[in-house]
Amino acid sequence: MITLEDVSKRYFTKSALHNVSLDIPKGGITGLVGENGSGKSTILKVLSGLINPSRGSVYIDKTPVTRRIASKVAYLSELDSFYRFYTVQNMVDFQASQFDDFNKNKAEDMLSFMKLDSKSKIKSLSKGNRGRLKIVLTLSREAPVILMDEPLSGLDPIVRESIVKSLISFIDIEEQTILITTHEVNEMESLFDRVIAIKNGEIQGIANTEDIREKEGLRVVDWMTKHYNS
Repeated sequence: MITLEDVSKRYFTKSALHNVSLDIPKGGITGLVGENGSGKSTILKVLSGLINPSRGSVYIDKTPVTRRIASKVAYLSELDSFYRFYTVQNMVDFQASQFDDFNKNKAEDMLSFMKLDSKSKIKSLSKGNRGRLKIVLTLSREAPVILMDEPLSGLDPIVRESIVKSLISFIDIEEQTILITTHEVNEMESLFDRVIAIKNGEIQGIANTEDIREKEGLRVVDWMTKHYNS
């Protein structure tokens, strides 16, 4: 479903990705883990068509990635991309007008779960509530690929656990392929079917979480540390 072939990305003199090759199958949740500046966000931007690789090929469902790939990809950016003068409901309606796969019934269910008032002005929302709204807008799409860049960023630690547990109920795990970047490995690892460790723009390791726990006897964070220090 997601394929990168020998992908590199340079920003002037800085290398963000170096010869990255990945093949992520359809379905399930993959965690992309690594320290700040490791290349996690760059991979998501390349997959969403927001930036072009300096070298290599990128495919979603065997389709070469361009900016038009948005019809197949729902992307949650680490940055806010709201019209601040909109209400929450305005933003939901706008998203529905842009994407044929946007499910307004699911959006309403998620707004209720996230305890977001549809009448609230976005400019009045806290950082945490804007983060919740981004999750609602992303997961309300029924796109085959969902990319989430640090979805827990800015959320109150008290509510993170309940939100993590709820994510799975709003995803079609058989039909949708989800790629999530995160620093919160301990909180997110229960969601992951597989994990990819990246450091300095290079892939350090790829494994199924079941194999990590049963064959290696490690938690995901320990597996990540092992590959980072090897």
